[in-house]
Parts: sequence; structure tokens; C-alpha cells
Amino acid sequence: MPRVSQAHLDARRRQILDAARRCFLRDGFHATSMQDVLAEANLSAGAVYRYFRGKDEIIAAIAHEAVTEVAGAVETALGSENPPPLDEVLGEAFLAIQRVDAEQGFAKLAIQVWGEAMRTPALAEIIKEEVGRVRGTLARLVRTYQERGLMAADAPPEQVALVLVGLLPGFVFQHALLGDVDPGAFRAGLRALLATGLASAPPAPTTV
Repeated sequence: MPRVSQAHLDARRRQILDAARRCFLRDGFHATSMQDVLAEANLSAGAVYRYFRGKDEIIAAIAHEAVTEVAGAVETALGSENPPPLDEVLGEAFLAIQRVDAEQGFAKLAIQVWGEAMRTPALAEIIKEEVGRVRGTLARLVRTYQERGLMAADAPPEQVALVLVGLLPGFVFQHALLGDVDPGAFRAGLRALLATGLASAPPAPTTV
């Protein structure tokens, strides 16, 4: 029997994920069955179950891909000797969300999955793991800023990351449901808030 190439395996996996995504966006995650995914992908059950055991594993793969795109924007800043301002870093994350949404319908799918996670513990664990990845990346970025004197040294990085990660679903929600927000506007608002915080901070003590 000829050996199946990795390129073929990757293409088949992509075929399944794209078919599932279309089903989820069209009919909703809860209403979509594995049989719907099989029909949309035009594949047999054996072909699909070779890659995924069920919907939860499929959505985990979709979520992982999307989160990797978003986290990549932050990780790029982590690898820089002189990290850019925080609003610029998160602005790149907002752009990544917009890009993945345009290509894959990520924003509307994310909202569906969040709702379904409230009733499906296994799915909730998947979302928790992916959000944890982003939190960890943002916490490392905060530490980098602190080491370079760009952020208060006494701010717990994990607590700051909790706030920062909350901006991402806020952008997703408004982008998907309201359609009146874009990465540039969101970044400008964040930059204004950060500037306000700096302007209102008490002056640093002077040394004699």
C-alpha cells in the first residue's frame, strides 16, 4: 500500500475543518451534527474520524488556529529587543482577529462557541485552555515591559494580563454583532486610555 504523504494528510484535515466551519456558521454549533460535517466535506465517517473523534475536537482545532494567529502578534513583540508600545501590540492582535474573521468567519463562530461552552463542560475546558495561552503570553509581555521600565514594577503581571485579555473578546463581540468597530478605532481608544492613565499618575519623587 502506498504511503500517504503528509501534504495529503494536511489537506484532508483542512478539508474537514473548513467544512465544519461552514456548517457551524450556517446552522450553529449546537445544531450541527457530525453527519452534517461528513456531508459538507463529502467524506466517509472513517475518513473524518481518523482525524477527529467529534465536534469538540474539531472546534478545539479551529480555536487553536485562531488563537495562534492572535497570540503570534503578541509573541512577535516579546521577541523584540525594544518592544513597541502596548497599544501597538494589541492593535496587531486586533488586526489578526479581523484577518481571521474575514478568512474564516472567526468572530461570529467565536460567539457561538462561547455560548455553547456554557452548557458543555468539555468545550468550556477547551476555551479555558486557549484563553490561558493568551493570558500567559500577555503576562510575559507585561514582565518584559517591567524589566525595561515601561510599566510599574509592582503591577502583578497575571492581573494585568486578565484585563488585557478582556479587550480581545470585547473587540470580537463588537466587530461581529455591531460592525461599527475596526482595529484602528479600537487601538486609538486604548491609546487614549493609556495616555489618560499616565497623565493622571502622581509625579515621581525628585531626588536631591
